[in-house]
Amino acid sequence: MTAPRPDGVKTELGEFLRARRAAVPPAAAGLPEAGRRRVPGLRREEVATLVGLSTDYYVRLEQGRGGRPSEPVLDAISRVLMLDDAQRAHLHHLAHPVRRRRRGARTAPERMSEATRSFLRTLTVPALVLTRSTRVIGWNDLACAVFTDFGSLPEHERNTAWLLFSDDEVAARHRDWDSAARATVGILRMTAGQEPDHPGLSELVGGLSVRSDTFRRLWAEHHVHEKTSGVQLLRHPELGDLDLTYLSWTTPAAPGQMLVTYTPEPGSPSARALDALGSLIATDRPVSASGELHR
Repeated sequence: MTAPRPDGVKTELGEFLRARRAAVPPAAAGLPEAGRRRVPGLRREEVATLVGLSTDYYVRLEQGRGGRPSEPVLDAISRVLMLDDAQRAHLHHLAHPVRRRRRGARTAPERMSEATRSFLRTLTVPALVLTRSTRVIGWNDLACAVFTDFGSLPEHERNTAWLLFSDDEVAARHRDWDSAARATVGILRMTAGQEPDHPGLSELVGGLSVRSDTFRRLWAEHHVHEKTSGVQLLRHPELGDLDLTYLSWTTPAAPGQMLVTYTPEPGSPSARALDALGSLIATDRPVSASGELHR
């Protein structure tokens, strides 16, 4: 299973619609569940009726032959399929794909700005700078102590998705690995909808699909996720359990990057553990500012 090809966005739209249609129980849509159903969830004709479309047109949408559906049609489909905000945005991206880069066109390297690097130095909680393909391009020493030593990794392995599915030690630090894995794959799916030809995404998805049956299964579910805020449940090999609230920050200067901070509840065991970890870092080795300084 690979990321969508430049000519495959319409197929992606159809696969996403079918996956989401299968996830809606008929009763939730106000339909009787009586009778035998060959497929889980809603039938195509049921979705068409609820949306107010002809069955033929909706079938063509799922087959990639529906042209560019209007915004009102997409909004109606979103309501019937009970899409959340991230799924609704993903549907619009798939139906109205961005203009693709010319084949062979160069892309700017994904690097942190000096302003982001300076800000990262000031943070007293674990922090990472990620690209839309979950590549780690910046970190502080607390993040290394909590997750893994990013500076010691080959550059192609500095990716949270790759580490989660390919590095047993990193995976073991996630107390709720299943949720973390599903969310991470959802982020990659979201990126595939926004940027079908995102540099490196197809290679990443292809590599993980070969390595991990679980990744292939999750990728096929067409779940999408936008990393905004939540709680990361970790287990540090020396410090024990850590409950950290993460927040994702973006700026107009770098919309394709996000700064993610991980903060413990004040006065909690997690806060005391991070304080102890910070003291050890300060006394045992110098604090670095980002991955670029580790090279």
